Amino acid sequence: MSDLSTRAPVPTVAEKTLRAANLRPGRLATVALLAALALAPGLLGEVTRGLMVDAFVQVSVFVAATLLLFYGAEKLFGFDLGESMGRAKALQVPMAAFLGATPGCGGAVVVVAAYASGKVSFGAVVATLTATMGDAAFLLIATRPDAALVLLPLQFAVGILTGWLIDRFVTVDYRPTGGACEIAPRIGQPRARDWAYLAFVLPGLVVGAAQIGQVEIASFGPLPVEWIALAGVATGLLIWAFSPVNAMTNPADRPVTRMAEETAFISVWVIAAYLAYDYLAQFAGLDLKALFAAIAPVLPLVGAAIGFIPGCGPQVLVATLYVNGAIPFAALVANAISNDGDALFPAIALAPRAAIMATVFSTIPALIVAYGLYFFAPGFLN
Repeated sequence: MSDLSTRAPVPTVAEKTLRAANLRPGRLATVALLAALALAPGLLGEVTRGLMVDAFVQVSVFVAATLLLFYGAEKLFGFDLGESMGRAKALQVPMAAFLGATPGCGGAVVVVAAYASGKVSFGAVVATLTATMGDAAFLLIATRPDAALVLLPLQFAVGILTGWLIDRFVTVDYRPTGGACEIAPRIGQPRARDWAYLAFVLPGLVVGAAQIGQVEIASFGPLPVEWIALAGVATGLLIWAFSPVNAMTNPADRPVTRMAEETAFISVWVIAAYLAYDYLAQFAGLDLKALFAAIAPVLPLVGAAIGFIPGCGPQVLVATLYVNGAIPFAALVANAISNDGDALFPAIALAPRAAIMATVFSTIPALIVAYGLYFFAPGFLN
């Protein structure tokens, strides 16, 4: 007789309805809270709307452009990166590190899936997870391109070296025996919301690029830039609230859909990080720079430890602290090399032992490089 206690609980009618409509109460509550903060009277609403506009034109539009370019090229040329790495043999690790070093988590997920299906080595997994900065790379590129030009190539080099060392000295096979699973559900044809989001991204991209060149654009015709940006933020929040995916999209979906879904997901974390920092500084009166300066020697260790947390949210917050001058470059480096971003979620699902061990192995070079910078180049890029 089977043990009834081991059976999964039968979902209620309410739960079935929520799933069918892609309704997520937690996400809806978050969107409602952000809307309430933006619509609040006085200084609170003014600060919140300003930060949302900044998050959209400084980060979100560049994320969207990068994803659209990356996924568009992938769809146009129709190549299978996993198969290509499987045939590359000696170049597997450099290719994996390169995919990890590309902004976002898509490249790292490709490598993890290729490992789970037996196409690449464990060193390739360690290389890609060491080299990836996840979605925090978009924030850094948009706000501190000078730091990004140093950090991303540094991670790429460290990823290659670490991956080669792993393949040379680690002989344990962490590959799962049960096969792979689908990373994300397929959405299908592009939706009206995807095109609407793109319609707000395009003028926002012009504004963001102009700001980099120290040119201010106040409006597009009769529409103020603030209205366009806030409309883009609202559209992105609604996409995220009703999204059927968690973070990564299915490679079979169209580029515009993947762009809208993943940019919306990243934007929520960027907005949260922007709000958290400015709220603490403006309304709580905390001097975060002085606070972190008092514990400066342990900040690289803290940054590496935060890297153990799955997902890009904590890593985006670390990047935000660096951009605002609250933590040194060494702490950002420790977090960037240690963290695996959203790639850790599918990695745990596809190859849990490999995901855990790869995260542990990537922490070693993170601490070595970070403390090397801290002691021998303490003022570098601070």
